[in-house]
Amino acid sequence: MEGFITAAQASWEAMPYILGGLWWTAGLILGAMLVGFVLGVPLAVLHVYGHPLTRKAVAGYVWLFRGVPILVQLYLFYFGIMAYLSEIPALSFLPLSSGFLSAVIVLGLTSAAYQSQIFRGAMASLPAGQLKAARALGMSDAVAIRSIILPQALRLAIPAWSNEYSILLKDSALAFTIGVLEVMARTRSVAATTHQPLPLSILAGALFFFLTWAGIKTLKRLEAKVRIPGYAHQGSL
Repeated sequence: MEGFITAAQASWEAMPYILGGLWWTAGLILGAMLVGFVLGVPLAVLHVYGHPLTRKAVAGYVWLFRGVPILVQLYLFYFGIMAYLSEIPALSFLPLSSGFLSAVIVLGLTSAAYQSQIFRGAMASLPAGQLKAARALGMSDAVAIRSIILPQALRLAIPAWSNEYSILLKDSALAFTIGVLEVMARTRSVAATTHQPLPLSILAGALFFFLTWAGIKTLKRLEAKVRIPGYAHQGSL
């Protein structure tokens, strides 16, 4: 009983500090999702409609970032690329030594690889005749993709996009390895001081669960809001 009271007390006293890490975790996710979206959409377009050489280049990018573990990428960027760039005087005004920036870039580039495949699948599910019809009406491919293909594909991609959010959220816990004071970093710090790793890990798990639930719930509401009645993936019931 005494051990339980001690564990509960440690969790309660550490809660404000650990909750402060939610802002860092949320910043990582929002930044990485934004980077992944901004890069993932054009990568998907190039993968579906680009020149064969361009398609191979995009496929190589996807395989690279899907094949190298997040932890390895974090070390390469933070201790390698960013450390080298921070020594260039012309770039001294940038926070290149920031672990947070390195984590956002790594998670964003990796998410771009996955998001590009999500959007590629959504575009491939659309009837092929739409682009041909747009050309027949005198539209260029760029205008047709931007005005006809992408608005439909982005709607259809939201369910898979929400899955990418949950995966990215869990991957963000690795950012503690380069000094980002997110939820997991603060949990480990307090656990090392109080010697109560189990209750504090349960608390951290509950926070990640809440963030996952809140994010997916928000994306489901977005999906319902932008859904076109009677319209779904080709071949679905």
